[in-house]
Amino acid sequence: MAATTRAPDPVDYHLASRRQRFEALFTAHSSTVLAYALRRVDVADDAADVIADTFMVAWRRIDEVPAGDDARLWLYGVARRVLANHTRGDRRRSVLAGRLRDHLTTQARGDRPDGGPEVEMVRAALARLDDDDRELIELTSWEGLTPTEAAAVLMVLPSTLRSRLQRARQRLRTELEALGWTGPRTDDDQEES
Repeated sequence: MAATTRAPDPVDYHLASRRQRFEALFTAHSSTVLAYALRRVDVADDAADVIADTFMVAWRRIDEVPAGDDARLWLYGVARRVLANHTRGDRRRSVLAGRLRDHLTTQARGDRPDGGPEVEMVRAALARLDDDDRELIELTSWEGLTPTEAAAVLMVLPSTLRSRLQRARQRLRTELEALGWTGPRTDDDQEES
Protein backbone atom coordinates (compact mmCIF):
# COMPACT_ATOMS: atom_id res chain seq x y z
CA MET A 1 0.00 0.00 0.00
CA ALA A 2 1.51 3.29 -1.05
CA ALA A 3 1.75 6.20 1.38
CA THR A 4 -0.30 9.17 0.39
CA THR A 5 0.90 12.66 1.00
CA ARG A 6 -1.63 14.99 2.35
CA ALA A 7 -1.76 18.59 1.27
CA PRO A 8 -1.02 21.06 4.08
CA ASP A 9 -4.06 22.52 5.75
CA PRO A 10 -4.40 26.12 4.48
CA VAL A 11 -5.67 27.30 7.88
CA ASP A 12 -2.60 25.91 9.68
CA TYR A 13 -0.33 27.43 7.04
CA HIS A 14 -2.01 30.82 7.51
CA LEU A 15 -1.58 30.64 11.31
CA ALA A 16 2.06 29.61 10.99
CA SER A 17 2.64 32.45 8.55
CA ARG A 18 0.98 34.98 10.87
CA ARG A 19 3.00 33.73 13.84
CA GLN A 20 6.24 33.90 11.89
CA ARG A 21 5.41 37.43 10.74
CA PHE A 22 4.59 38.49 14.30
CA GLU A 23 7.79 36.96 15.67
CA ALA A 24 9.83 38.74 13.00
CA LEU A 25 8.02 42.01 13.77
CA PHE A 26 8.69 41.62 17.49
CA THR A 27 12.34 40.71 16.97
CA ALA A 28 12.92 43.62 14.62
CA HIS A 29 11.10 46.37 16.52
CA SER A 30 10.49 45.51 20.19
CA SER A 31 13.64 47.26 21.43
CA THR A 32 12.93 50.49 19.54
CA VAL A 33 9.30 50.54 20.66
CA LEU A 34 10.42 49.84 24.22
CA ALA A 35 12.83 52.79 24.05
CA TYR A 36 9.97 54.93 22.70
CA ALA A 37 7.77 53.91 25.65
CA LEU A 38 10.52 54.29 28.28
CA ARG A 39 11.09 57.91 27.23
CA ARG A 40 7.41 58.66 27.79
CA VAL A 41 6.59 57.03 31.14
CA ASP A 42 7.68 57.71 34.69
CA VAL A 43 7.88 54.06 35.78
CA ALA A 44 9.65 51.33 33.79
CA ASP A 45 6.86 48.85 34.64
CA ASP A 46 4.47 51.10 32.73
CA ALA A 47 6.69 50.81 29.65
CA ALA A 48 6.42 47.02 29.89
CA ASP A 49 2.63 47.35 29.93
CA VAL A 50 2.76 49.65 26.89
CA ILE A 51 4.92 47.15 25.00
CA ALA A 52 2.63 44.27 25.90
CA ASP A 53 -0.48 46.17 24.80
CA THR A 54 1.19 47.44 21.63
CA PHE A 55 2.25 44.00 20.51
CA MET A 56 -1.14 42.57 21.51
CA VAL A 57 -2.70 44.96 19.02
CA ALA A 58 -0.05 44.00 16.48
CA TRP A 59 -0.88 40.30 16.93
CA ARG A 60 -4.62 40.91 16.53
CA ARG A 61 -4.08 43.11 13.49
CA ILE A 62 -1.01 41.40 12.01
CA ASP A 63 -2.58 41.36 8.54
CA GLU A 64 -2.83 45.18 8.67
CA VAL A 65 0.78 45.79 9.74
CA PRO A 66 2.67 47.35 6.83
CA ALA A 67 5.86 45.79 5.55
CA GLY A 68 9.41 47.05 5.98
CA ASP A 69 10.29 50.14 8.02
CA ASP A 70 6.66 51.30 7.85
CA ALA A 71 5.93 48.56 10.41
CA ARG A 72 8.04 50.44 12.97
CA LEU A 73 6.12 53.65 12.31
CA TRP A 74 2.83 51.74 12.57
CA LEU A 75 3.96 50.31 15.94
CA TYR A 76 4.91 53.81 17.16
CA GLY A 77 1.39 54.95 16.27
CA VAL A 78 -0.13 52.07 18.21
CA ALA A 79 2.21 52.68 21.18
CA ARG A 80 1.24 56.37 21.12
CA ARG A 81 -2.46 55.49 21.40
CA VAL A 82 -1.72 52.89 24.10
CA LEU A 83 0.21 55.55 26.06
CA ALA A 84 -2.67 58.01 25.70
CA ASN A 85 -5.11 55.40 27.01
CA HIS A 86 -2.70 54.57 29.82
CA THR A 87 -2.42 58.24 30.80
CA ARG A 88 -6.21 58.74 30.71
CA GLY A 89 -6.65 55.60 32.80
CA ASP A 90 -4.12 56.83 35.36
CA ARG A 91 -5.92 60.16 35.60
CA ARG A 92 -9.31 58.46 36.05
CA ARG A 93 -7.89 56.12 38.70
CA SER A 94 -6.25 59.04 40.49
CA VAL A 95 -9.46 61.10 40.53
CA LEU A 96 -11.48 58.07 41.67
CA ALA A 97 -8.92 57.24 44.37
CA GLY A 98 -9.10 60.85 45.61
CA ARG A 99 -12.89 60.74 45.77
CA LEU A 100 -12.83 57.39 47.52
CA ARG A 101 -10.18 58.61 49.98
CA ASP A 102 -12.26 61.73 50.78
CA HIS A 103 -15.41 59.65 51.20
CA LEU A 104 -13.72 57.08 53.41
CA THR A 105 -12.06 59.77 55.53
CA THR A 106 -15.40 61.48 56.07
CA GLN A 107 -17.15 58.18 56.81
CA ALA A 108 -14.36 57.00 59.12
CA ARG A 109 -14.67 60.16 61.20
CA GLY A 110 -18.37 59.45 61.67
CA ASP A 111 -17.90 55.74 62.43
CA ARG A 112 -14.88 56.03 64.70
CA PRO A 113 -15.58 56.48 68.40
CA ASP A 114 -14.31 59.58 70.12
CA GLY A 115 -10.64 59.45 70.91
CA GLY A 116 -11.19 59.66 74.64
CA PRO A 117 -8.65 58.20 77.07
CA GLU A 118 -10.34 54.77 77.29
CA VAL A 119 -10.54 54.39 73.51
CA GLU A 120 -6.93 55.47 73.15
CA MET A 121 -5.88 52.96 75.83
CA VAL A 122 -7.70 50.15 73.99
CA ARG A 123 -6.04 51.19 70.75
CA ALA A 124 -2.64 51.23 72.45
CA ALA A 125 -3.24 47.77 73.93
CA LEU A 126 -4.35 46.44 70.53
CA ALA A 127 -1.22 47.88 68.94
CA ARG A 128 0.88 45.85 71.37
CA LEU A 129 -0.72 42.57 70.21
CA ASP A 130 0.61 40.59 67.29
CA ASP A 131 -1.19 40.94 63.96
CA ASP A 132 -3.15 37.68 64.29
CA ASP A 133 -4.51 38.48 67.76
CA ARG A 134 -5.38 42.02 66.73
CA GLU A 135 -7.24 40.79 63.64
CA LEU A 136 -9.26 38.27 65.66
CA ILE A 137 -10.35 40.91 68.15
CA GLU A 138 -11.09 43.51 65.50
CA LEU A 139 -13.17 41.08 63.41
CA THR A 140 -15.29 40.01 66.36
CA SER A 141 -15.47 43.31 68.25
CA TRP A 142 -15.22 46.09 65.69
CA GLU A 143 -16.76 44.34 62.69
CA GLY A 144 -19.30 42.51 64.85
CA LEU A 145 -18.68 39.10 63.28
CA THR A 146 -19.60 35.95 65.11
CA PRO A 147 -16.75 33.49 65.71
CA THR A 148 -18.17 31.30 62.92
CA GLU A 149 -18.18 34.26 60.51
CA ALA A 150 -14.67 35.30 61.55
CA ALA A 151 -13.53 31.70 61.03
CA ALA A 152 -14.86 31.86 57.46
CA VAL A 153 -12.97 35.11 56.82
CA LEU A 154 -9.72 33.66 58.19
CA MET A 155 -10.35 30.24 56.60
CA VAL A 156 -9.98 28.25 59.82
CA LEU A 157 -12.32 25.93 61.67
CA PRO A 158 -14.76 27.69 64.04
CA SER A 159 -13.46 25.63 66.96
CA THR A 160 -9.90 26.71 66.16
CA LEU A 161 -10.96 30.32 65.96
CA ARG A 162 -12.79 30.18 69.30
CA SER A 163 -9.71 28.92 71.13
CA ARG A 164 -7.47 31.48 69.40
CA LEU A 165 -9.98 34.24 70.19
CA GLN A 166 -10.07 33.29 73.86
CA ARG A 167 -6.25 33.49 74.05
CA ALA A 168 -6.21 36.78 72.11
CA ARG A 169 -8.74 38.31 74.49
CA GLN A 170 -6.66 37.21 77.46
CA ARG A 171 -3.55 38.80 75.93
CA LEU A 172 -5.55 42.00 75.32
CA ARG A 173 -6.65 42.07 78.98
CA THR A 174 -3.03 41.61 80.03
CA GLU A 175 -1.94 44.52 77.82
CA LEU A 176 -4.79 46.71 79.10
CA GLU A 177 -3.83 45.98 82.70
CA ALA A 178 -0.19 46.80 81.91
CA LEU A 179 -1.38 50.16 80.61
CA GLY A 180 -3.39 50.79 83.81
CA TRP A 181 -6.86 49.90 82.53
CA THR A 182 -9.58 50.67 85.04
CA GLY A 183 -12.46 50.61 82.60
CA PRO A 184 -15.54 48.39 82.74
CA ARG A 185 -15.14 44.64 82.81
CA THR A 186 -15.97 42.83 79.59
CA ASP A 187 -18.49 40.02 79.24
CA ASP A 188 -15.56 37.60 79.15
CA ASP A 189 -14.25 38.97 82.45
CA GLN A 190 -17.66 38.49 84.08
CA GLU A 191 -17.97 34.93 82.71
CA GLU A 192 -14.65 33.99 84.28
CA SER A 193 -15.58 35.43 87.72
